[in-house]
Amino acid sequence: MMFIADNQFPLLILFFIAGCIGTGFLFRKPAGHRAWKLADLVWVVLGGIGAFVAVMAGLYKTDSSQLDRQIDIAYAATAAFDRDAARFRLRFCEPAFDSDIATLCDKVEFLSASTASNADLPLFIAVTDQVAPLAGLGFLFGKRPRDDMGKMVDQANAFDPDQFLVFTSRDAATEGAIDTLRRKVPTIAGDYLILARAYDDLIGQVAKLKAEWEYLQANAHILILQVIALCLVSFAAPFRLGKSIVELK
Repeated sequence: MMFIADNQFPLLILFFIAGCIGTGFLFRKPAGHRAWKLADLVWVVLGGIGAFVAVMAGLYKTDSSQLDRQIDIAYAATAAFDRDAARFRLRFCEPAFDSDIATLCDKVEFLSASTASNADLPLFIAVTDQVAPLAGLGFLFGKRPRDDMGKMVDQANAFDPDQFLVFTSRDAATEGAIDTLRRKVPTIAGDYLILARAYDDLIGQVAKLKAEWEYLQANAHILILQVIALCLVSFAAPFRLGKSIVELK
């Protein structure tokens, strides 16, 4: 399968040349000969198979577009959390005026550190952006070396969003501080709740991104089938063209 993925364009050319050679032998037959009818049947059958696989691949590419959108959403969620965390620290933590505010500031620092110090989160978003399953299917364009791409795919597959679920944004101490600040300084409590939602949304969006990635990886064989179908169509196309040329004579 990897041989097919790595040599798509040469295979298409090879099958097309093979079809041209076969068509060259058929030019010895007159128009209406049984051989030309069989050649036309081959074109219809292989063309139908190619069309069916193309529809399947089209659905797969739609799912791949969903992965691209999910990457954008995950980036946006990351940016929203970083922005809210920086704003909260700047407004209320330099310095914190009482113990309740200090509790929230410590939690903000903890949540920020959980994403900033753990490289897996930004790495996964970046890797899935660069190693989308369609990235290796450029027929005429340069592509990333197979070894490098394989390593990046392994990194994306190894990412586990559940590791971030231990970093809850609202534990018992935080809830107590929020309840107290709602009475004393509602603005601080409200800003922290916005930050907590941004963090929870970030983790949720990355989990969705992981699910989209795994789905596409599980169905990547559809792209190999598409290449095989295109090779068969490339083989049959010269026969159909030759039949038309013979009938015009």
